[in-house]
Amino acid sequence: MLQYIGPALQNLFRIENFLWLNLGVFIGSVFAAIPGLTVILCIILFLPFTYQMTAIPGMMFLLGIYCAGGYGGSVSAILINTPGTPHAAATMLDGYPMNKQGRTKAALKIALYASTFGGIFSALMLLFLAPQVAKLAAMLGTAEYFLVCLFGLTIIAGISGDSMLKGIIAACLGLLISCVGSDPMTSRARLNFGMDRMYLGLDLAICLIGLFALSQVLTKAEGKEERMILDTSSLKDGGEITREEKKRMVRPMFVSSLIGTIIGIIPGTGASMASWFSYDRARAMSKHKEEFGHGSVEGIAAAESANNAVTGATLIPLLTLGIPGDGCVAIMLSALMINGLNPGLSLFTTQGDIMYAIMIGLIFVNLFMFLQGRFLTNLFAKVVSVPQEILTPIIVMFCFAGAYSVNKSYFDVGVALAFCAIAWVLRKIDFPAVPILLGLVLGRMTETNFRRALQLSKGSPRIFFSSPFCFIFIGLTVLVVASVLWSRFKDRRKATDAKQ
Repeated sequence: MLQYIGPALQNLFRIENFLWLNLGVFIGSVFAAIPGLTVILCIILFLPFTYQMTAIPGMMFLLGIYCAGGYGGSVSAILINTPGTPHAAATMLDGYPMNKQGRTKAALKIALYASTFGGIFSALMLLFLAPQVAKLAAMLGTAEYFLVCLFGLTIIAGISGDSMLKGIIAACLGLLISCVGSDPMTSRARLNFGMDRMYLGLDLAICLIGLFALSQVLTKAEGKEERMILDTSSLKDGGEITREEKKRMVRPMFVSSLIGTIIGIIPGTGASMASWFSYDRARAMSKHKEEFGHGSVEGIAAAESANNAVTGATLIPLLTLGIPGDGCVAIMLSALMINGLNPGLSLFTTQGDIMYAIMIGLIFVNLFMFLQGRFLTNLFAKVVSVPQEILTPIIVMFCFAGAYSVNKSYFDVGVALAFCAIAWVLRKIDFPAVPILLGLVLGRMTETNFRRALQLSKGSPRIFFSSPFCFIFIGLTVLVVASVLWSRFKDRRKATDAKQ
């Protein structure tokens, strides 16, 4: 580790990296502050621009968007009682009541302090844990990697919405789309419909622009949204936080950051689960339970530190095993691979200076998020009331520009429009889009390792039960699926009891 720190710092401390880092933080904060514009949408829109960058500035830009998105969602949650991102819903419970008490700036400050603490905590965990996990990953063979991919696909169980069957069907569609192009073992063309330009497959960024960005624009165009008018007079308070309140913030921030890190490492859990679980724990440990739901300092601190602690933790399975912790980092995987950075131990040995530069850079991402949040709070707050008729054409313009810029081809724009139509139809029949993303990301890796393992064993399935690691990943896969099924069963039973 120590031998890479010096070169990593040399690679990191360049003006270019910090310019892209700050631009990413600014864009992420603005997007997440506007209800309806998600962080994953923002990353998809700007992903094609990173294809022209080297690994470090590209990742700094995307990580800036990702981390700032965790904080930005709290702005609208506090100001207008509408979370900008789903994981800011827990912040809304105490943030908005504090706003109504005339302590708007204090609530925004608490959210910023907690977000920064959680982000730096998880960045340090990433820095020290990822290399150790990578060493374990080096001990895995093709059979174990297939089971790792299978474990990664269990994320689908947790993100399928009300119907797991629909989530599985959507994931299978993603797996099918990942087969377009050339066979990874024989290099023969398949599913390319006679078009040579599809031999290399469909670019992930172009598919995601259609699946998430353009389809969301269509969905918004169908609804009639009222223009939101923000009363900025509430932002003129001093924003003082008493010494006692600061003391009360410490324990929930630390405990919630630890919870967020643990949950973030487990694929498929996400920031929403971390924030709600941490909020519940903070209320259970608090000596002032009566304040929760009425403007509790501890409630805001717990929710915000937890959802930002997830950001660094989700990168641990991504960088070491190639398994994305959530949809946002799944997209970042393509930004790594476009620069020839394939997850695993080799990433930390042959490209150690780049990896440590990215991990150390995550600490600076959170520091600059704090600085921007400290001095640009009023601007982020005013963005909440930007009308949709202004945002929509800007988003569409970025979608088409991004799709065209990947290969400078109008064919790619057509592909994005085709995926937009697919996503729009799927949304009409309540099929989730995120499982398709996971199928696209994990499809080729799953297929390659499965077929390679069977080749090594001459077709015998026993290879998938040939080592302790195989049994560990099989056990984890069964455990995750069983826990999700049990959770759904309990929810249905509660709903049945409530009706009776």
